[in-house]
Amino acid sequence: MAKRHMKQLKLLTLGLSMVVFAGCQTTSHLSPVVEDAQVQAIVQPFAEIKQQQKRPVVALVLGSGGARGYAHIGVLEVLEQQGIRPDFIVGTSAGSIVGSIYASGKSAAEMREIALKHKANDVRELNVSLKGFLDGKKVEDYVNEQVHNMPLQKMKIPMYVVATELKDGTKTVFNHGNTGQAVRASASIPSMFVPTKIRNIEYVDGGLVSPVPVEVARDLGADIVIAVDILAQPIHTETTNVWGLFNQNINIMQGRLAEEELKDADIVIQPDLREKAHIFDVKGREMTMQAGVDAAKEKLANIQGAIQSKTKQTDSNQQDLVLKMNSSTPSP
Repeated sequence: MAKRHMKQLKLLTLGLSMVVFAGCQTTSHLSPVVEDAQVQAIVQPFAEIKQQQKRPVVALVLGSGGARGYAHIGVLEVLEQQGIRPDFIVGTSAGSIVGSIYASGKSAAEMREIALKHKANDVRELNVSLKGFLDGKKVEDYVNEQVHNMPLQKMKIPMYVVATELKDGTKTVFNHGNTGQAVRASASIPSMFVPTKIRNIEYVDGGLVSPVPVEVARDLGADIVIAVDILAQPIHTETTNVWGLFNQNINIMQGRLAEEELKDADIVIQPDLREKAHIFDVKGREMTMQAGVDAAKEKLANIQGAIQSKTKQTDSNQQDLVLKMNSSTPSP
């Protein structure tokens, strides 16, 4: 019995390590990122895209879902191949991991290579305490290594990381400072990971309040929101063991929130994951990435149609604005 429990714990910690689909580098040589992750208010950060480039603002929203985060990579591959580059990315939990590394400048092909080289010990760090038995510091260090210590405000693609403030359950959207620290907060699954403390405030997984943060993208000014939902339907989840039950709890709680959030997205990409990848499974990574590829290809026509439609609408609005300004200008 004891051996079986130890085996389950070992499998769990292996699976939890997928909360980052890391490569095999060590993190001991990292220089510290001094500035903590934080929120900085920016008024209409993407307004000039509409005004100067005369096109719609496109946001990519990457949702939570543990090991299913591999599917995000498949989606990125398809978008990149079609020349569809988001103006900014919003990510929660697994989505913040994939999103931040991609936003730092890595290609989708590089992301796939990183995923396939992933080893369990890259980010696993047991630290049993009353608040959890995994410490996320190794996750933070790994992400910072992958982004070369690039802070959020200097990402090649603007990146927004969603976390939950533990004390009052409010949504926090990090956009400045320590990228790895923000991602660590966003992916700190309660009771498993020790909450991430930033400036004396504890944060946990962003999926608790916003598993697919479409609203955040809208608030930032997105005209087109491409949302990737990797939460499995509860009916397809294994519930014969304790970890399956935990997985099911997350699916049920976050699934209902996600359903409401997705109503405001223009395009919803939902990879057919089913039993291909449980939330903590790292074995089916290639299959999971392929599910992302397949789902994104199915939505390509919708994405391209939405961009064309919104572009025409933006042009029309600009022309109306010019006419209005000209008509209001007094004659000499």
